[in-house]
Amino acid sequence: MATLFSSDGAAVQRAPVAKETRGRPPLEPLEDFYELERAAAFVTGRGFRRVALQFPDELLADSAAVAARMEAVTGTKMYILGDTSYGSCCVDEVAAEHVGAEAVVHFGPACLSPCRKVPVLHVFGRQPLDVECCAGAFRELYPNPQSHVVMLSDVVYAHALGELEQLLRPQYPHLLVSRLVCDGGPGRPQGPGLIQQLGRLVALESPCELQDYAIFYVGPEGLALTNFLLSWNRCAFSSFDPATGCGRRETLDVNRALARRLYLVERARDARVVGILVGTLGVAGYLSVLEHLQDTLRRAGKRSYTLAMGKLNPAKLANFLEVDVFVLVACPQNSLLDSRDFHRPVVTPYELELACNPAREWSSHYVTDFRDLLPGGRAHVSFPDQVPGEGDVPDVSLITGELRGACLSSAPASSSSAALACRNPALALAEVSPAASFLESRSWRGLEQRLGQTPVTKAVLGRRGLAIAYEDETCG
Repeated sequence: MATLFSSDGAAVQRAPVAKETRGRPPLEPLEDFYELERAAAFVTGRGFRRVALQFPDELLADSAAVAARMEAVTGTKMYILGDTSYGSCCVDEVAAEHVGAEAVVHFGPACLSPCRKVPVLHVFGRQPLDVECCAGAFRELYPNPQSHVVMLSDVVYAHALGELEQLLRPQYPHLLVSRLVCDGGPGRPQGPGLIQQLGRLVALESPCELQDYAIFYVGPEGLALTNFLLSWNRCAFSSFDPATGCGRRETLDVNRALARRLYLVERARDARVVGILVGTLGVAGYLSVLEHLQDTLRRAGKRSYTLAMGKLNPAKLANFLEVDVFVLVACPQNSLLDSRDFHRPVVTPYELELACNPAREWSSHYVTDFRDLLPGGRAHVSFPDQVPGEGDVPDVSLITGELRGACLSSAPASSSSAALACRNPALALAEVSPAASFLESRSWRGLEQRLGQTPVTKAVLGRRGLAIAYEDETCG
């Protein structure tokens, strides 16, 4: 059995995944695809007066028609959210708060991360699935009727899993079908044999464990499938792509995938300045993980800066040349960012902990949900107690070959960042950050402020119109 972190020589290199564009099927009625009756019942049943309708780019063409019909049926003011602050799979609570929305109806594919504030209704959009063809591919991949298989799906095909289960369960008594958990609550179901990942809940048969099952995924190659492959890497995966009607056994290029992630961990160990990228403001627990990462970096003797900049791109991050590595706090589906085009690596919170927390060791259990790293989470590992003066353990970088020291500390965070004491009053001590030192070395440091030197003037009316032809300009 080939898994993600073991190679049998037959691993298939997965090509980079292009952005999926899954609009409404041409023959699918608007009411059925967007489940307008269910959405209207959600609004009227809870008495909302201002509701935000969030659409991904591929569904924006229908947004005006959906909003008009929702307003006509419910009498509620609807606001369309199109250009989301972060990933379109996450509920954009920030944009919803700007219009004073009391709830959000999220249309299209979703990561199902729990929200913090507003009530949310998820409407995925029912993409068509040939159930008979999918069942036939399942039987070819699992000819043994006693196979233990867990069936997962992309959220847009979840509506067909019940029919698939009815076709296959009489022949496969050990088939388990996952169900979606999208109630918006921050808690997780508790109990023996309950496994939850990316909003899918599976109840395992006793005394089986997850690695005793194979995984059958219904949906195209994409971020969700890659996340499951990494997280459940001890299981053998197969998939059925509804667009092509073909089933196949899934795997990753195990050597390259493992080497790439471990390389990023080593880069994080070498880093002196770490930028914490806030990739979500709506997922429950994001503030807690920010504090957790800041504390971990402080204990590891690294300087950290927190940056919130919406959707990421190489040009934005290139403005922070003093940062050695970035860590992205995002939903599980968007955490595995391919940073090859960025000037500095972008790691996940789990990989940063591998680099900074000496008590955490690499294992085959890969964590993509940052909530699992927090105290009380299933993958939480406490930072070890360290006596001051005993943490300078020499270590050699596997990238630069230089000797580095692990300056570990267990002291609580001080309210003042400049808590330095002068033994000799004649000596002046100053705390200099790595970022400030880097700024001093730049030949250009930005616009000169000239505080107190520029005269104060009254504001004047500026130009009006487009830059190509202002209203006060004449054609010459």
